[in-house]
Amino acid sequence: MDTIIRNAKVVNEGKILNLDVLISGERIEKIASSIVLSPAKNSIEIDATGLYLMPGVIDDQVHFRDPGLTHKGTIFTESVAAVAGGITSFMDMPNTIPNTLTQELLEEKYTMAAEKSIANYSFFMGISKNNLEEALKTDTENVCGITDDGLYFNNDEGILANYPDFLEQLFSRTDALIALHSEDDAIIKRNTQKFKLQYGEEIPFFYHSLIRDEQACLKATARVLSIAEKYQTRLHLFHISTLAEAKLFDNKTPIREKRITAEACVHHLWFSDADYDTLGSKIKWNPSVKTDPDRKGLMQSLLNNSIDIIATDHAPHTIEEKAGNYFQANSGGPLVQHALLAILELFHRGEIPLEKVVEKMSHNVAEIYRIKERGYIREGYYADLVLVDLNKQQEVTTKSILYKCKWSPFLGQVFKSSINSTFVNGNLVYEKGLVKTDVKGKRLRFEKIR
Repeated sequence: MDTIIRNAKVVNEGKILNLDVLISGERIEKIASSIVLSPAKNSIEIDATGLYLMPGVIDDQVHFRDPGLTHKGTIFTESVAAVAGGITSFMDMPNTIPNTLTQELLEEKYTMAAEKSIANYSFFMGISKNNLEEALKTDTENVCGITDDGLYFNNDEGILANYPDFLEQLFSRTDALIALHSEDDAIIKRNTQKFKLQYGEEIPFFYHSLIRDEQACLKATARVLSIAEKYQTRLHLFHISTLAEAKLFDNKTPIREKRITAEACVHHLWFSDADYDTLGSKIKWNPSVKTDPDRKGLMQSLLNNSIDIIATDHAPHTIEEKAGNYFQANSGGPLVQHALLAILELFHRGEIPLEKVVEKMSHNVAEIYRIKERGYIREGYYADLVLVDLNKQQEVTTKSILYKCKWSPFLGQVFKSSINSTFVNGNLVYEKGLVKTDVKGKRLRFEKIR
């Protein structure tokens, strides 16, 4: 049955227009100021008067924990939370158990997602010291990219950004998109020892921002960029957390032409080091939440196109795993259900226009990864859509949280906006607090040349 969304304020491709949108099957059939249907046509009508219709959010960095860490979250539970937050597609990291370091294990995750995921999905191929040849087999039309995020490069130590010789090998040989976490391990170790001498095991959480400091991020990012530029590798840098790093990126080249791109995460755009006193381990992420000037600088870098997209780095841990002292509390936190709401709150505060929200959370993600027929509201594209009410408050309560871990750093926050409904491939999967789980998402497909 067709669905027609009438009288929506459509936010798409730099404009906000009052339009009707007709969905037929999985795709958008027609977009017009007024669509007249034949009386004989069987359709569901949604009156979206006063609501804003946006392309569904595409989140390129999540840790949904399936397989092996399912006490934290699963593809099913976290994709349910995602669609409730307006996220219609996600790309998942390889630090599951076992780590996704072979093509066989990678395909097993796709098979699992086909049975479990409410949202559309893709999975990164992992890379470490011993699987370069295996990683190079990755099919770039069916897999989003190759990453080390969440993995150690050499047994239990280090990330890839600290191994320039290996980066040279990888960047010189691959056509795949490489997505990396960049922090300098030597600086982090030195800073850790400094504060451990002062505080022992009880380092205050505020010092996370000084242990994983600006210099640790800046040095590693500059190192990776220099090698990628040498080989013109298609490189994407995850979770840039400092203004100093953001200044390293090109803000002149159109998004389709960029060989090197970067993202900011919701937590780095919302929190600052002033929040450690009240939230402590709940805002312990790697890279760390830093200063308010960094937070504001990241937002300005999004607006001037030095930074290209917004992601979540959704990484659920149980609340018990977030407890204890600085060394015991895990880094990471759940965000997919509240990411769009948080960025819309920044819109309400005058920090970012709606058109930029859509550009940075949908359009540009599709462009960077060359995702086929998604990320825009266009005729013929998949109907991945989210209806937002900018004038209806939504409070984050323990009862409303859908993450399996059942906590959020936003607990108690009253957002000015709410998610009214979410469509995935034309299916209404979320509406006014209820998630429909009978229809599953689809595997994302990509252009071969990136």
